[in-house]
Amino acid sequence: MSFASLQKALGYQFRDVKLLEQALTHTSYANENRAGRISHNERLEFLGDSILGFVVADYLYRNFPSHLEGDLTRMRAELVCERSLAVMAKELNLGPELRLGHGEERSGGRERASILSDACEAIMAAAYLDGGFEAARGIVYRHILDRVAEASHSCDFKTILQELVQREKGRSLAYRLVDESGPDHDKTFAVEVLRNGEAVGRGTGRSKKLAEQAAAREAITRLFPEEKI
Repeated sequence: MSFASLQKALGYQFRDVKLLEQALTHTSYANENRAGRISHNERLEFLGDSILGFVVADYLYRNFPSHLEGDLTRMRAELVCERSLAVMAKELNLGPELRLGHGEERSGGRERASILSDACEAIMAAAYLDGGFEAARGIVYRHILDRVAEASHSCDFKTILQELVQREKGRSLAYRLVDESGPDHDKTFAVEVLRNGEAVGRGTGRSKKLAEQAAAREAITRLFPEEKI
């Protein structure tokens, strides 16, 4: 199996597709096919959980220097929880790609949040083993950290900037992608935010959403220096 559509959605092309296949293999499938000595995804899930936690913690530490430990802990918990990973799985249409045993198949395992979230963590580990840390980090940035604003509304710089600009009559905002670099599994995006057509902020990120947030943050600092962000 090539899992071509899934790899495209992930933004990462595996050199060893068997690692991805293992990440998608539930214990129930392996138990029903013991003669084939099929490996399931539990060990990968263990490794992926640590990779996810580290990447998210590192990102939050670097990008929210004014936040206290408790705030960072809460944000990390919201980003790495089962619900967050299940959302990622839905966006990737992961359910149909899972290898499940007959019992799990009949009981709706392809829609079960716990199975989907475990598979997501296993995929992160598989990418790490296949392409190194940058490959795994790219997946976390694209599919988990692009929702970082949802983990803390106070950190949604796009919304803050929009509210500040709306105080001024006749002002409008737009975001423009100005650069895109790097391999598919480790892209960097550069975005400008425009106020009435004039660039007022620029930001970079591992996804377009993160780049837009960075651009909005810079614009707030430049246009509204009195605001505490």
